[in-house]
Amino acid sequence: MESLRIIETWPVDTAAAAVVTADGSLAGSHGPVDHRFALASVTKPLAAYAALVAHEEGAIELDEPAGPEGSTVRHLLAHTSGLAFDEHRAMAAPGTRRLYSNAGFEVLGDHIAKATGIPFAEYVHQAVFEPLGMASTTLDGSPAKDGVSTVSDLLRFAAELQAPRLLDVRTVAEATSVVHPGLKGVLPGYGSQSPNDWGLGMEIRDGKSPHWTGLTSSRRTFGHFGQAGTFLWVDPDARAACVALTDRPFGPWAVEAWTPFTDAVLAELRSA
Repeated sequence: MESLRIIETWPVDTAAAAVVTADGSLAGSHGPVDHRFALASVTKPLAAYAALVAHEEGAIELDEPAGPEGSTVRHLLAHTSGLAFDEHRAMAAPGTRRLYSNAGFEVLGDHIAKATGIPFAEYVHQAVFEPLGMASTTLDGSPAKDGVSTVSDLLRFAAELQAPRLLDVRTVAEATSVVHPGLKGVLPGYGSQSPNDWGLGMEIRDGKSPHWTGLTSSRRTFGHFGQAGTFLWVDPDARAACVALTDRPFGPWAVEAWTPFTDAVLAELRSA
């Protein structure tokens, strides 16, 4: 795909990107797709997927208590537990505000480790990385932000999101649908959004503006971006997913670069 060459113009030292279609085919790639990059918050969808595997295995229930009083696993996954961004203290009653929370995912990881008797880093490896063949992906540290992976590995995960094998398709549909609709919140790097819609570990585009995806991305687009200059989106209407990883922290350069890049990728997919 010629559109992927746009990453050569990004003000970063190293970048790689690729697109996988809904049938699992590689539509194109550019850059060192086997280079390991820090993921930052692109770690969260991986951790969330492991949580959903734990749910389907019967180790946890989505509506069982977890986190602050009144909060559940579902609240933690949807950033509605009320926990602060990076502190394990409650700032709101569960289900009343969309407070993006790294702490919430750390509580979630601890909860799953206790329920399964397996350290969360090992659980996500067994539940997600190993069965998908993500041999270059590790999560040593926070389930919110400490993943390391490659474009090649994340393409396997992006293919799984479009045609699930590890989870029931209904579970993935629930994870990519709005949980607690109508809640306001701040999308990091893009300001206040009303509503600030999320699923279970997946951010949902809907009508958000500004946003890190494209102006032509469908409202059903879901995924995540990270402060490491990384993103993964799935656009069900385009029947494709895109992964882009860089070694420069998110900032104004990314706000300027990512949207036209995604629009170019979507335009090329449509023309094909």
